[in-house]
Amino acid sequence: MIKWIAAAALTVSLVAAPAYAETPVTKIRFTLDWKIQGIHAWFYWAKAKGYFKAENLDVTIDQGEGSAATVTRILSGAYDAGFGDVNAIIQNAATRPAETPVMVYMIYSKAPFALLAKAEGPLKSLKDLPGTKIGAPAGAAALKLLPVLSKNNQIDYASLSILQVAPNLQEQMLLQGQVDSIAVFSATSYMNLVSLRRDPDKEFRWFFYADHGIDLYSNGVMVSPKLAHEKPEAVKGLLRAINRALHETVGDPKAAIDLLASEEPLLNKDIEMRRLTYVYGSLIDTAEARELGIGDVNDSRLKSSIGIISTAFELAKQPDAAQVFDHGFLPPKADRLPTTIKN
Repeated sequence: MIKWIAAAALTVSLVAAPAYAETPVTKIRFTLDWKIQGIHAWFYWAKAKGYFKAENLDVTIDQGEGSAATVTRILSGAYDAGFGDVNAIIQNAATRPAETPVMVYMIYSKAPFALLAKAEGPLKSLKDLPGTKIGAPAGAAALKLLPVLSKNNQIDYASLSILQVAPNLQEQMLLQGQVDSIAVFSATSYMNLVSLRRDPDKEFRWFFYADHGIDLYSNGVMVSPKLAHEKPEAVKGLLRAINRALHETVGDPKAAIDLLASEEPLLNKDIEMRRLTYVYGSLIDTAEARELGIGDVNDSRLKSSIGIISTAFELAKQPDAAQVFDHGFLPPKADRLPTTIKN
């Protein structure tokens, strides 16, 4: 009798086993926008703490080649998701809407595009721009947007002297007086100045485009149309894991940078700790993020920014906001509200 019960139980367990099988793991190839920096801490935190795994995700994280390159990497099919620039999505969605990635979690609520000038230099306000020399890498978004910035602030763009410079030489050329200002990505230039042992807050003036009529969004998490359409629950799980990791990183940034250094031994922990703190306070923890939660966007503002990018890059067609950002994958607002970063 006992043997019969045991055999029956085994039979039941074998028959029932498929009903308790776990959801198949979804593999996601994720690309960063650049080399590993403090601003990437939450992605590695989510992986190390098992948050991706808890969502039945197997996430591989690779370093990137630029914010715009994230879009082309996903377009090529080499990656399923990544951290990159929404403005590059807008440009590609104008011609390839069905293939272009969609942003699903906005991280940089304020765009980091800015003109950087020495405090002791001739540029005291944007009204002083005419007749000055501006340095910028060819093709840089901050340079592409300069005509729009000029128009919005009644500046004759033709009066500006533009000098194309290598990205790694921008700050040095400004310090040497070869240019009066440089068109920059603040998250990078701020820490380049720190590395040069200069005080980016006291020795320089920052003219953020966002404060002068060019109110754009910037970097966030984007996914391929294929992943969004075929694995929507995987996308939701990806965002839950990243959102949780971002908030825990903010709560203990030192631990997050220590973890990041274990991934990249050559990382300068002091520099990347300051980068993380600076970027979070200036680009992520904004008034809008406090209202909508990190990850979300204001539709009216997004439409306006699409119009600005369409004009600046002379797009043949202006994409719809729904082709650029999808709110449907976001975690609840209560889980996304920002808190002050711990020092």
